[in-house]
Amino acid sequence: MQQPPPEKSYKILMLLPVSSKSHKNIFMPLAEALADRGHKVVMLVNHPKSSKHRNVLEINHNLPHFKEENQNMFMSRTSMGHSDFFTKTLPAIARDIYKVPEVKKLYDRRKDFDLIILNHMFNEAVYPFVHEMPFITIATSGLDARQSAMLGNPLNPAYTVVGRVLTSNRPSAWQRFQNALAGVMRGFIWRHWTVVPLIQKEITAQFPDLPPLLELERNQSLTLMNTHFAIDTTVPLLPSQVEIAASHCRPANPLPQDIEEWISGAGPEGVIYFSLGSFTRGSSMPIQYRDAFLEAFRRLPHRVIWKYDEELEGVPDNVLIRKWLPQQDILGHEKVKVFISHSGLLSVQETVYHAMPMLAIPIYADQPKNAMFIKVSGFGDMIIWEDITVDKLINEITKITSNPKYRENIKKASLTLRDQITTPMERAVFWTEYVIRHQGAPQLRCPAANLSWVEFLMLDVVGILVVVFWVVLYVMRCVVAATVRKVFSNGDQMKKKSE
Repeated sequence: MQQPPPEKSYKILMLLPVSSKSHKNIFMPLAEALADRGHKVVMLVNHPKSSKHRNVLEINHNLPHFKEENQNMFMSRTSMGHSDFFTKTLPAIARDIYKVPEVKKLYDRRKDFDLIILNHMFNEAVYPFVHEMPFITIATSGLDARQSAMLGNPLNPAYTVVGRVLTSNRPSAWQRFQNALAGVMRGFIWRHWTVVPLIQKEITAQFPDLPPLLELERNQSLTLMNTHFAIDTTVPLLPSQVEIAASHCRPANPLPQDIEEWISGAGPEGVIYFSLGSFTRGSSMPIQYRDAFLEAFRRLPHRVIWKYDEELEGVPDNVLIRKWLPQQDILGHEKVKVFISHSGLLSVQETVYHAMPMLAIPIYADQPKNAMFIKVSGFGDMIIWEDITVDKLINEITKITSNPKYRENIKKASLTLRDQITTPMERAVFWTEYVIRHQGAPQLRCPAANLSWVEFLMLDVVGILVVVFWVVLYVMRCVVAATVRKVFSNGDQMKKKSE
């Protein structure tokens, strides 16, 4: 659907100073779509410049704290390692980022912009930018229970994942209890106990008159959520929660000649594509798992394309290794049979968009949830790393490639994901400009966002009803007691008179 041209050219600031490459891959298409409409977009990032658009300016703060090449995601598989990383890294970024001259200059002129777009995850350190400014967020991780609650739409843990992975659409009472408890604890620990208080301490030292970070966060006009009901739990949403999942997805383009020849020459068995995403380095994979993959691939009749960042010894003849690969172009090729993936959210969206069955092997963060979605939906299957053996890999790959039900199931989901009245990018552009046109669009904000939990759950009303109930019960008891006494008293008097 063609949108009318904007009223004028706007200045838009995008803040994603703490982000993975996949997060930037969500921001960049929107930045360039806005730039195509004549808007001037400035991006504060932690990656090298990637856009060639004349209306997009990228500023890399170059801080060393969140370099992907320094991270071992296999070490972060434990909750302790994951938490320890954030409690050290994010406060350090909050301490140092405003000392970068380009960032300080950008902060000082932030009110020159018409709108700020913020990566909602891990970026509390740049909340000072949004003070007294209209801003929206992009929920790069999809539907976030903590953010949804903050906007005034708490998710129901009876059927929505808020803390723990649910293994079916009808979870047991114990699973629902665990999910609810974990959701409350995760939100409380991150926002009020560990990470945010440490960031707040660093920010307060530099901006003593600034309102609390969590108070600033509540002022966002809307969030563009990297989710869609075709590939996630169907939930009620507010007008300020706009689904834009798969906005980065596109039809497959022709492959480079060497890769095309490799895939085309695979024969009827086809090709297996293996990638652990843009953040996890293949070289960080424990050697026992790497060797299991090599041996499994050696025994399989398929050809394999493996995204791996270093040279490998003992690679079978049927395996092609590259440091970088055009993932969507490979997934869209008719001879590719299965995608072995870490089940990152963008990879899941791409596998559904291109109707490619997946063998999910989650590593950390939201990936176990995504992998369980793949399994429960019948789009493929999942393995946990501790269960990996050569025979297990061969059996799972053979099962997925030989059973047509997985392809049929994911084709149905792909049709649902693609069948939209507007594209995700058109929605993202429209609502971004809408917030600017309406000076922050306060009409989008749900009144529930301003209520305390006592008010939202009507605990005060319940308390009043309980008090009224006991008062009425007490009055009735007194009336009954008085009536009984009077009846028995009259009876005694009549008995005495008769005597």
